[in-house]
Amino acid sequence: MKQAIDKIQSEAEIAINASSNTRELTEVRVRFLGKNGEITAIMKNLGSVPKEEKPAMGKMLNEVRVAIEQMLESKEKTLAEAEKKARLLAEDIDVTLPSPKSEHLGTVHPLTIVKNEIIDIFLGFGFNVAEGPEIETDMFNFQLLNVPKDHPARDMQDTFYVNDNIVLRTHTSPMQARIMTSQQPPIRVVVPGKVYRSDDDASHSPIFHQVEGLAVGKDITLGDLQGVLTAFAEKLFAEDVKTRFRPSYFPFTEPSVEMDVSCTICHGKGCRVCKGTGWLEVLGAGVVNPVVLDMCGIDSKVYSGFAFGIGVERIAMLKYGVPNIKMFYENDLRFLKQFK
Repeated sequence: MKQAIDKIQSEAEIAINASSNTRELTEVRVRFLGKNGEITAIMKNLGSVPKEEKPAMGKMLNEVRVAIEQMLESKEKTLAEAEKKARLLAEDIDVTLPSPKSEHLGTVHPLTIVKNEIIDIFLGFGFNVAEGPEIETDMFNFQLLNVPKDHPARDMQDTFYVNDNIVLRTHTSPMQARIMTSQQPPIRVVVPGKVYRSDDDASHSPIFHQVEGLAVGKDITLGDLQGVLTAFAEKLFAEDVKTRFRPSYFPFTEPSVEMDVSCTICHGKGCRVCKGTGWLEVLGAGVVNPVVLDMCGIDSKVYSGFAFGIGVERIAMLKYGVPNIKMFYENDLRFLKQFK
């Protein structure tokens, strides 16, 4: 039997080395180690070996089986690597070549284009970028922004409530509270994101996008806000764009303002887009209300700040002359191809 075992090991080694691919190697594995393989067959014959020789033969047979398994494993690894290299060479593609169907290539969505432009401008101003949850607590969405449970400003928000204390965020402003409650000034951050309101017409959508901005530090004034937003408008629209600031009201800023830019279509002369006024409303802003600073754990006697909220769809509609906000969501290729 010893000669038979030695012969099996020798033949297995020759067969394994001769295998040129993993399929052939699998056949070798079945031949020697399979259910009806040669090792199994010789194990069945151990019963005919003299009793005193069985332990030695059993040990020898087991050692040969382990040796064959190790040879198979080593050979399989080598063959698999070789086959992988060959497959990669066969599938090699020059990604620098133009596509034969280049006319069907996709492009960046206009809302993404505008959002990225806004973010890039504020990154250039030294702001950081942060993102937050779209499902918010009432505490962060309203209360820490000076909008308590009975505040009339809640009626302006058209809120989707999950329950009494959980809402789909109505603005990206909750991240202002989250940031101010977790870090001390100086703070300069913009927050892009999706927001939700129960509002639906030609210029409003239940789901839309905002970019919120917040700066908190020492001696920050309304003049700083005006300077930053004017520079932003010049970079986003044109260097010769004019801006104006009108008094407004937001519970989380005091004083609050709305910023208008001279109409990008008629350049201030008056047209259908600007309804003959020569101006387009683009965003709301203001000096951070001291009450908000104090509630978020920042000493309003030491620090001040400004905040602003930009509607991405609003900017895209003005920038590209889009008459209906729903055109951004219809996925009409005739519309989207214009923004390549």
